[in-house]
Order: sequence, then C-alpha cells, then structure tokens
Amino acid sequence: MFTLLPLEATSTQSAGSGSMIYTILLMVALFAGMYFLMIRPQKKQQKKEQEMRDSTQVGDEITTIGGIMGRVVTVKEDSLIIETGADRNKMKIARWAIQVNNTASESQRRKSEQKRQKREISKA
Repeated sequence: MFTLLPLEATSTQSAGSGSMIYTILLMVALFAGMYFLMIRPQKKQQKKEQEMRDSTQVGDEITTIGGIMGRVVTVKEDSLIIETGADRNKMKIARWAIQVNNTASESQRRKSEQKRQKREISKA
C-alpha cells in the first residue's frame, strides 16, 4: 500500500503539468476576453464623455446628472455656472456633473439627418 502511493504521485505530476499549462492558457484567454468585452468599451465611453465635458462652452444647453437643465454662463477649470428656469437662477456645478450637452447632441442629430436626406435624394 505504501509503495503504490509514490508511483501514483509521480504519474499525477506528469499528467498535472499538461493540465496546468492548459489551465494557465484558459485563464489568460478569459482575461483577454474580459478586457475586450468589458474594460475596453467602458474606457472608450469614459473618454468620449470626458471630451464632451471638456468641450462645453458658454451658451451650451446642458443636463446635469441630477436632471437639472440649464444654459452655461461661465466656464472655469473644474466648475461651471449655469442659468436655470425663466427667473434665471444661477447655480455653480462641478464639470464632472454634466451628463448631456444638449446643444452638441442637437447639432449631431441635424448633421445625421442632413446626411440621410442627401442619400435619399441621390437614390431617387
């Protein structure tokens, strides 16, 4: 009984090294898949949002993450001052609190509609 134990250990070690390489390759493949399916698209989205926040100018209509809509009056390095409502209340908000730049969204929508109309005209 004691003599079989060392033989079994040596046979499992030789078989185990092949399965260990397979396991390591599987883990590397899983991490690569996670990177390309989850991390990379999220970083692209964050970069796009940061560009939108950095390109905000005076006069743009914005919506904050809290749902407050207003027009940008002053732009500073890390903050903005916006006017809200008909009575022109002014609020100071952090730049990271901008969710949507409505002015930029509208201009992109108009450009896409113009391209679509040009394609329809060229097809007809």
